Amino acid sequence: MALSVPKAPGVPQMLKDGARMYSGLEEAVYRNITACKEFAQTMRSAYGPNGMNKMIINHIEKQFVTSDAGTIMRELDVEHPAAKLMVMASQMQDAEVGDGTNFVVIFAGALLEKAEELLRLGITTAEIADGYEKALEKALEILPKLVCHEVKDFRDVAQVKEVMKSAIMSKQYGQEDFLTDLVTKACVSILPDKGTFNVDNIRVCKILGSGLSKSEVVHGMVFKRFVEGDVTYAEKTKIAIFSCPVDIIQTETKGTVLIKSADELMNFSSGEESLLENQIKAIADTGAKVVVSGGKVGDMALHFLNKYNIMAVRLNSKFDLRRLARAVNGTVLPRLTTPSQEELGYCDKVCIEELGDTTVVAFRNEGKDSRIATIVIRGATDNFMDDIERAIDDGVNNFKCLSRDGRYVPGAGAVEIELATQIAAYADTLPGLEQYAVRRFAAALEAFPKALAENTGINATELVNQLYLAHADGKGKTIGFNIEAEKAETVDVTTSKIYDLFQSKYWGMKYAVGAATTILKVDQIIMAKRAGGPKPRQNAGSDDES
Repeated sequence: MALSVPKAPGVPQMLKDGARMYSGLEEAVYRNITACKEFAQTMRSAYGPNGMNKMIINHIEKQFVTSDAGTIMRELDVEHPAAKLMVMASQMQDAEVGDGTNFVVIFAGALLEKAEELLRLGITTAEIADGYEKALEKALEILPKLVCHEVKDFRDVAQVKEVMKSAIMSKQYGQEDFLTDLVTKACVSILPDKGTFNVDNIRVCKILGSGLSKSEVVHGMVFKRFVEGDVTYAEKTKIAIFSCPVDIIQTETKGTVLIKSADELMNFSSGEESLLENQIKAIADTGAKVVVSGGKVGDMALHFLNKYNIMAVRLNSKFDLRRLARAVNGTVLPRLTTPSQEELGYCDKVCIEELGDTTVVAFRNEGKDSRIATIVIRGATDNFMDDIERAIDDGVNNFKCLSRDGRYVPGAGAVEIELATQIAAYADTLPGLEQYAVRRFAAALEAFPKALAENTGINATELVNQLYLAHADGKGKTIGFNIEAEKAETVDVTTSKIYDLFQSKYWGMKYAVGAATTILKVDQIIMAKRAGGPKPRQNAGSDDES
């Protein structure tokens, strides 16, 4: 009879073998805080225009070189449960605003770092969480009073350019003027009269070669493909879009055809040909000069398309088909039928263009009713173009928020120091123990100007002292860090036009405090045994991929 070894009493007795459990301040709370601090520290060095790049190789060996927090977190595949909560908070920020993901992580990390000091002094997690929530309430009350700029007319390129610059500058310092110009032109050109701005309507097409200065905005869509037939140019044309292959239609049921003579064989294939020719002739008769297909274009169909002088383009992605349909105002047809006039799209110009050694098909709509714009990025390496795409993505998301709420607060660390000054004063009015947490909340806000200074190579303490000094005077609310100076120096951000989106700060603080208080309130971590055993060892030199 096998000897049964009794389990230790308590929780381990209830769980399966291999389960782990951590509880109490030392094991759970401090352990979570340490993990989050480490994670926030990694992100902190990537903050601001002078933020350092991270080189990340993900699980499928793809390499990324970027300082964009959203991309870093997406590709890191964070395993620690507490750090995962911070990542989820920043993903919420990404979904809500599209920018300020790094703000959430750095702020949540700073709040937890300050909370650790208070816990070591003997203040309970509940009191710290209460204090943080009170401080957040006060911060969100103060924030609207700090608005220093508002965009009234979203179609005025000059106004929009002014406020978009700082968002793009934080990703591509030095290229901001050119990129802001591209993004603003693209966004303003497709802003609808009614309804909301859709981020998906700004496409990016990356073409290797030349330099960034050769990038341009195309009203319409650009695809890295070649046309199928001989026709390579069409102007002021109607477009038929099919999601099916343009070819002889296969029957759904199998049938047997008995052919007894050579004449019958000739007639059999010619019947199929004439049917296809009639279909393509009917499409040509509607006035369509371009056919876009979601599947392959058969040789026989191509012959007839060339015969009727119709341009054929094949797009493999069903999403690209939908976007093109939206751009040309057409309908995607599921079967090869004759489209009605309502189902046909219209485009000013469809042509082949050569950029470097890449051939592209461009659907250009020069009129005012252009619904989609494509930014064609040129660059020397794929990594560089990916980073430019992220900067453009941030700019476009900023425009989306700006079209909903045009309020801006001072950037360059000015709004954080002003909030810290006012919240520290508010802490002095509170009687309970939460006043310590409120004071620590104000101190945590210093992390941003400090990070900007450290990444620029300037003494952070000296800079924060200068900022506090400027903000102590009631008129210095818009004084921020001058990133272009050689030493710790302040500047009035209204003159240097460095503004931060009100929505970005509002939601960023909400999500960061939410994540920090959730992590603080955890007192036990129970991890069940992982499903599945270890992977079987492969023989050396085996090409088995399973």
